[in-house]
Amino acid sequence: MLKRLWLVFAQVCTVCLAALFTVSTLRPDLLNRSAPTPPSAALPLPPANSQTAPVVSNANVVAAAGLSDAAKRALPSVVKIATSAERRFRHPLMEDPMFERFFGRDRQMRESQPLTGQGSGVIVRADGYILTNNHVVEGAEKIQVELYDKRVFAAKKIGVDPESDLAVIKIEATELPALAFDDSEKLSPGDFVLAIGNPFGVFGNSVTMGIVSALGRTQIGDGSPFESFIQTDAAINQGNSGGALVNASGNLVGINTSIFTRTGDFSGIGFAIPTTIAKPILEQLIANGEVRRGYLGATLGSITPELKERLSLRDSKGAFVAAVLDDGPGARGGVRPNDVIIEINGRAVTDRTDAINVIASTPPERTISLKLLRGSDTKEVSVTLGKRPTVTRTRTQR
Repeated sequence: MLKRLWLVFAQVCTVCLAALFTVSTLRPDLLNRSAPTPPSAALPLPPANSQTAPVVSNANVVAAAGLSDAAKRALPSVVKIATSAERRFRHPLMEDPMFERFFGRDRQMRESQPLTGQGSGVIVRADGYILTNNHVVEGAEKIQVELYDKRVFAAKKIGVDPESDLAVIKIEATELPALAFDDSEKLSPGDFVLAIGNPFGVFGNSVTMGIVSALGRTQIGDGSPFESFIQTDAAINQGNSGGALVNASGNLVGINTSIFTRTGDFSGIGFAIPTTIAKPILEQLIANGEVRRGYLGATLGSITPELKERLSLRDSKGAFVAAVLDDGPGARGGVRPNDVIIEINGRAVTDRTDAINVIASTPPERTISLKLLRGSDTKEVSVTLGKRPTVTRTRTQR
């Protein structure tokens, strides 16, 4: 009896398995209908007339919406700047003796050539202060600012800083949409950014999107020591100089200043002055009309692999003191050649550029503490900084 029951059970199982195999092979949709779909796997259905089912990424939708909001927030704060000047020169005939014989030396025969330029700027205070590049307004006799709402104002220079290529101008207006600053040190390579400006001075405010390609770029301009650029692939063209580089929140993180190109056109490499450098300079230009930088009186260099080996250093962090000016602030404070600056006011120094920017951002006559590596010893000295001599620079886009 038990043997017969076991035989019947085995036959029933065999038939069921055969039926399941047949259905799964010929009509798998019948099995899918019976399986409930988890809520998290549910996808929106395409329209009835759709030929293909679109793939929608929620992350992309959120990112696109966020960048759109960022652009709306920043666009009204970016202005168009037009400059003009006249270059006057003496006519070459004035040097001709025959001409002088007939017309005399007292005749004023001069010619002039109009010079025009354009760029962008960022409203940083509601009472009319605008931050831009020095090379946008350099040499300008007249400056005209066009706002996002098409109102036009005459502007005057408040202060310029050729070494950082920054300038502040002002228009007589109130309740302007000032753009909020954000900390550029929070940026990381790969972060989304927007470049906003007036390309070629004819298109009005335009927005381009890109990412942060790199941070702390140096040796970009004309050898200024105060370089620590944000590199981005957001399209920047002539006329964008002085415009805003904003993050995904719509806050200012940089001032677009130059491109690297071999053709004159944008090639995917643009540079912006980070707000960590621009904001203190802005405040000094508004307060004093100039930038007063601290001066150590020493030549600083990077820690190269050869230098690291020669000085038996554990890592490449710090700034190497290559030379010290006799009777300069550093020499009076005890800084010597071949020292390595590893801390300034208790803050670790990463490299030469970091040390230069920290010292320069400190007001003259302020005393700072330096931690130095001198051979195998660690020294701490106090240095009262001097005032850095003003250097005139002319920056051009490359």
